[in-house]
Amino acid sequence: MPFTYLDHNATTPLASEAFEAMRPWFMERFGNASSAYALGHLAEGAVVAAREQAAALAGCSPAEIVFTSGGTESLNQAVRGAWESFQARRHLVLTAVEHPALRALAAWWRQQGGTATEVGVDGAGRLDLTALAAAVSGDTALVAVIAANNESGVLSPVVEAGCIARACGALFLVDATQAAGRIPIDFTAWGADLLALGAHKFHGPKGVGLLVIRRGVRLKPLMLGGSQERGRRGGTENVPGLVGLGKAAALALEALPAMDRVAALRDLLEGRILAEIPDTRIHGADAPRLPNTCLVGFADIEGEALQLRLAELGICVSTGSACSTGQREPSHVLRAMGAPESLARGTVRFSLGRGTTEEEVARVADLLPGLVAALRSQGPMV
Repeated sequence: MPFTYLDHNATTPLASEAFEAMRPWFMERFGNASSAYALGHLAEGAVVAAREQAAALAGCSPAEIVFTSGGTESLNQAVRGAWESFQARRHLVLTAVEHPALRALAAWWRQQGGTATEVGVDGAGRLDLTALAAAVSGDTALVAVIAANNESGVLSPVVEAGCIARACGALFLVDATQAAGRIPIDFTAWGADLLALGAHKFHGPKGVGLLVIRRGVRLKPLMLGGSQERGRRGGTENVPGLVGLGKAAALALEALPAMDRVAALRDLLEGRILAEIPDTRIHGADAPRLPNTCLVGFADIEGEALQLRLAELGICVSTGSACSTGQREPSHVLRAMGAPESLARGTVRFSLGRGTTEEEVARVADLLPGLVAALRSQGPMV
């Protein structure tokens, strides 16, 4: 049975061009990038090229990039590094809709003896900048803001948030993991001090990512053991993975105009859902969003039940963050947005990609009314 894949916010398929670019570095070009002979120099050159490609996507200098194993490690290095490097300040500010990885780090921050303040959003998922300004203080070490929410796709006002962080002397961390390849990223223009990305969100390989550290910011490394990454992250370079990341970054930058087509397909899907299925809501529809993300609440059903029905038909969707799948309670994102219980429990996320076709969207839109009606006919949720 062919798959209809509408879960690109969980992960994206590896671009064939990225796979082909990686292939030689697994076999004949297997050298260690830190070695002082020809095979090593070849690998080192490949890492340098990947760093330049990644910098173009992130809008930063290549020297500001530290390659990591992915977005989660990048966030860990940023938050733990801020804790260890700025010991005069012990306050963390984050939004109420951060990714579970950042929320786990906020819990860690508190366990170390620090304080952490969550700043709320409105019903559409928009960050409350007035509350953010009130939350920071002279003790704030780090302000963390997700550029694009992984569930709703709602975009944060990162430039304004960065101004607030700088005004109190705090570092500004942007989690741009979901934004990469879907909207333009500009580390410099955003005024960020730190920015996290993961390659598998923009058609690169899993297990590779990066943290951008603004020139002049000094963080203690998370990974000790070697002089790689200018001493900022020890460990033998994953040359094939970094080559794949670099190629995927170049492709993502080139393909940004194609996201207009993806947005049109997303709007087509949402239009049909609202027109053909009563008692539904598009969470975050009134806010600026990623062009590919559709988070829909269907009243009086369980989102997990609809997800399973769709999976039986070869349609891949989720009920929210892939990092919190299996939780029956509404996500922290929907709670922060104040979504009614019935709609929150019946929420499903459709996240489209560059390869999504109009035929796939039409098929899903054709099936949804019958599936939702069948689930509702089983009686009210308990």
